[in-house]
Amino acid sequence: MARTRVRITSLLALSAALFLTAACGNDPSPQDTKSEAGPQPQAKKPVVVVTTTWEGAFAKAAGAEDVKVIVPQSVHHAPDYDPKPSDLAAVAKADFVLYAPFEPYAAKIKEAAGSKAKLVEVNLDNDPDKVKAEVDKLGTLFGTADAATRWKTGFDTEYAKLNKEVQAGWPGGRSPSVVTQVFTAWSAKLAGATPVGMYGPEAVTPAQLAELAAKKPELVLDNAHMSTGTVLPDSGAKQLKIVNYPGADLDLLTVYRNAATELKKAMGAS
Repeated sequence: MARTRVRITSLLALSAALFLTAACGNDPSPQDTKSEAGPQPQAKKPVVVVTTTWEGAFAKAAGAEDVKVIVPQSVHHAPDYDPKPSDLAAVAKADFVLYAPFEPYAAKIKEAAGSKAKLVEVNLDNDPDKVKAEVDKLGTLFGTADAATRWKTGFDTEYAKLNKEVQAGWPGGRSPSVVTQVFTAWSAKLAGATPVGMYGPEAVTPAQLAELAAKKPELVLDNAHMSTGTVLPDSGAKQLKIVNYPGADLDLLTVYRNAATELKKAMGAS
């Protein structure tokens, strides 16, 4: 019995010694740790500063999570905004600064802040094909291509649903004729409407007024952010405001849902 206890004790001591030896001999160096298989630390997520919620929505759709919007929603016309010192501080910490061509202060913001951020021009157009092209571009820049692809899949599903719902509301089952502002043509496409004319961004001239009125449109799709007032007075056309900019949640799909709601109301009343 004593011999058995000695034997077991010896085996336990040997096992412990082997364990310590193996642990010391296999302790990975920092270089070895990097080469080991298994989950690796994720790349740093980009810090994105955008001039407005419109660019912000594109950035979010592309997979960006840290998005700072400069121009407050209360500013009706974004190019008129005067940047504050806090805006410059945000830009100084950014990896990317997104802007639109009609926002001339974007480059000045970057220069004033001394930022090393990449300045990215965004084609702000809610046409579905253009949106997806921009989301693809941004997803590649941000290193978030997978997230961008997932968003596009959801977008296609929601857009098709809204398109079907709006077309179901066509008066008399016929595609309505519409006049659009240059930045609202996408909403006519969403409605499956028939565009017969376009105006803007400048105010409509008397010659344009006569030309557009002669088309006898049923709807005028005005730009809520650049409205020039009633476009075709006394023409009988119903005018509605189309909103391009998303809210603080940066959800671009909400813009399409809201436009669909307005279009269905307008067609139901026409």
